[in-house]
Amino acid sequence: MDTQQITAPPCAQPAVSGVIHRNVRHTAGFTVIGNHLAQHRGLSLVAVGLAVHIQSLPAGAKVGIKRLAERFPESETRIAAALRELEAAGYLHRSRVRLADGRIVTRTVSYNQPGADTPVARPTPPRAAPSAAKPTPHEPAAPMPTPTPQPAAVLVPPPTARTAAPPPLPQPQAPTPELQHTAAVLLADLRRQAPQLVLSEADISALAPGIVTWLERDARPDTIRHALTADLPVPLKHPAKLLRHRITTLLPPPLPGAHELKAARPGVIVIPLQNCDRCDRAFRSRHPGHCRDCRTDLPTAA
Repeated sequence: MDTQQITAPPCAQPAVSGVIHRNVRHTAGFTVIGNHLAQHRGLSLVAVGLAVHIQSLPAGAKVGIKRLAERFPESETRIAAALRELEAAGYLHRSRVRLADGRIVTRTVSYNQPGADTPVARPTPPRAAPSAAKPTPHEPAAPMPTPTPQPAAVLVPPPTARTAAPPPLPQPQAPTPELQHTAAVLLADLRRQAPQLVLSEADISALAPGIVTWLERDARPDTIRHALTADLPVPLKHPAKLLRHRITTLLPPPLPGAHELKAARPGVIVIPLQNCDRCDRAFRSRHPGHCRDCRTDLPTAA
């Protein structure tokens, strides 16, 4: 009689439509992040990543907007918006404080669990070497190092954000095709003199009316080019915004016409002639009266 073959059921195959975790236990160089942050439904992905980065930094690390923009490819605008998200969610608190020496700095406090009362972290004493003998119960423990007192800080209200809109770009009175072409060529050619002034076609179309206004006011192309490229900031992150600001604020006034210059020049003041009431001699004076020889109120030589 043949022996019945018993086969084991096939192993269940892992799902392939979702994520598969292959985790390795960290023993050093790691940061504990709560799922309330990693899976937060109200924060953007930039804000979650920024919070994780800040929590992984050591105490005293710089977390200003400019420093973060240098570290990550996101712009300062996106990083500032992400910091505001974290403040609203309770993961960050920023305040302006005045130190004892008069300097005003921004103090940033990071919370890995918003709403929880966390004690202030104190320095940890160095661990003893493995070969060192452990102290007996009767030996006093090593005293905790006394933290260095920090300068007294005074809270300063944060600066108010600028709410006024930037001034509008100057608009020409009669933009001819020739002037528009000249303005577009001038803007596109700026990168030859200043390589950081690289503009897109959309930027050139938006800024061209302001350059046409300069040309209508008899500004020479060399004058415009010098005004737009002199003393550029380093680094220059937004060339189109800088050019818009300079085109608007440095716009020269229209050249005065010939009749305006003639009216502005003072004329020659002519003192009229008068006839002396005593000798009928002519003399110049604004008021009638006596000539110099007939006046008796003048001092005579001794």
